[in-house]
Amino acid sequence: MKTFLRLLAYAKPYRHYWPAYMILSIMSLVFGIVNFALFKPLLTVLFQPETVNSIASLPPFSLSFDYFNTVFQYYLGKIMFTNGILQGLAFICTFLVLFTFLTDFIKYLSQKILVRMRVTIMQRIREALFVKISALHVGYFNNKRKGDILSSISNDVTEVQNSVANSFHVIFRDPLQVLGFLGALFYMSPKLTLVTIITLPISAFIITRITRTLRRGATDTQMLIGRILSQFEEAISGARIIKAFNAQGYVRKAFSKTNDAHKMSSKKMFYRQEMASPFSEFFGISIAVGILFFAGYLQIKGKLGMDMPSLMVYIAFYWKVLEPAKSISNTYALIQRGLVSGERIFAILDEKIAITKADNPVPIKEFKDCIEFRDVNFKYGNEPVLRDINMKIGKGKMIALVGPSGAGKSTLADLLPRYYDVTSGSISIDGIDIRQYSPKDLIGLMGIVTQEAILFNDTVFNNITFGLENVKEEDVIKAAQIANAHEFVSQMEHGYQTNIGDRGGKLSGGQRQRLAIARAVLKNPPILILDEATSALDTESERLVQEALTNLMKNRTSIVIAHRLSTIQHADEIVVLKEGRIVEAGNHAELIQQKGLYSHLCKLQTFE
Repeated sequence: MKTFLRLLAYAKPYRHYWPAYMILSIMSLVFGIVNFALFKPLLTVLFQPETVNSIASLPPFSLSFDYFNTVFQYYLGKIMFTNGILQGLAFICTFLVLFTFLTDFIKYLSQKILVRMRVTIMQRIREALFVKISALHVGYFNNKRKGDILSSISNDVTEVQNSVANSFHVIFRDPLQVLGFLGALFYMSPKLTLVTIITLPISAFIITRITRTLRRGATDTQMLIGRILSQFEEAISGARIIKAFNAQGYVRKAFSKTNDAHKMSSKKMFYRQEMASPFSEFFGISIAVGILFFAGYLQIKGKLGMDMPSLMVYIAFYWKVLEPAKSISNTYALIQRGLVSGERIFAILDEKIAITKADNPVPIKEFKDCIEFRDVNFKYGNEPVLRDINMKIGKGKMIALVGPSGAGKSTLADLLPRYYDVTSGSISIDGIDIRQYSPKDLIGLMGIVTQEAILFNDTVFNNITFGLENVKEEDVIKAAQIANAHEFVSQMEHGYQTNIGDRGGKLSGGQRQRLAIARAVLKNPPILILDEATSALDTESERLVQEALTNLMKNRTSIVIAHRLSTIQHADEIVVLKEGRIVEAGNHAELIQQKGLYSHLCKLQTFE
């Protein structure tokens, strides 16, 4: 229930929906009762016309069923005695069609309100998920399957819409319908209705027992669909590697195993879900037969108190009670699946934001002095990655981070824009801990170019101006020229308005990297972080990108993570990391003379 109420909270403010919906539902119920009540005079006119009484005059007005029934009988009798049975039959049929139309039209209007509420809930849930995912720290995505996240965004939200959101009319309108028609049943025959009331809780209890197991089945099914999405994503993104290693059979076998497990889990869940409907129908028919038997018993004893048309209307009213009651039981089974999806959604929405904002953040618009790492330690979970890092980076200086793979270079650079927060120690800019700055202002000081150029399925222009607004085209062209990108962009079919495909798939590696550099140039940040920006490129592309990087680093403070040591020989300081510790620091010449780890790494590479 807690999960359901949280999902329902996304429809706030309720005043946009409930007042009009409740009024329409009550009107629909009233017209529906009148509609079925009209069958009694219809059957009477058809089979017992001689029993229709002529009422001498209209009674005084009162807001009661008896008053409206008497008025109807007055006009029906008047028409029949004046114009004949056929005119009376036409009179009843006209009212029957009119009230049927009004009932269905009002039901449509109430459904429009629910549709508006349902799509609003889905929109707000998706928006909340997107905002939350975009705010989560980088480490969260390292610990989660991408398929599980995508499953929550797509399948779980759809499941909530198909089960929970679509059940609102069953939860709020159908109980009202049950109460209304039960009232009509009590009015017609309290004895018969008492039998009905006694049997309904038994039916509800048995159906509840059947559907209780659906939650466990739904949890397994949603977990497996997340795994299936992960395997699809890996098959798409890793298509080249799969083909290169002839691993199609391996990945297909793994997928088939997961897919079969999902089939079995879904089959069990759907078996249980489908059991609710036939059982409730069987139970309903059984109760109806019991009512007819009891009615026959009362009729034999002379205690039934109603004629045949009244009994037929009573049975019709009973079915109008049974229909929403059955719908409620079936919906309860369906809701169990939706609640599991809702819990998976809230597991993401309730995830704590690891990178928190200071209560009173210090504004920072420019970098004035230096960056300082003081006794910095960092762990992934319980695994130490960085230990006792102490380092100063003066304004305008180029600092290179080198070392073997797994030494902690990228992690050290990721701490500066607060992709992660230090486990202990501090990082300060201009003497103030970066955790005291507004995250938006902090990131605003930095331009980041990584080994993998992160581009989006959009135009060249929009990729370069990413995150910026009201940028002039001449500024974009100037940034592209500095990044050595203008020439190849100009040769594209639509120039800067050319779409570059998913992740820039229409471009070469060097072209993608130069667009990423152009994006950093346009941002014009005082601090640059270059994470092995040329390591994956061929010689010609590396030369062009290196020229672009040299242009980009002019008059800026730069932290460069280098794989090819030839690119950082002219750095003001080279910091050598090993197993998360700084083992050497100095310029190129000093480190070569020390004949330590840096000198050893240099010997493994050929300098131009």
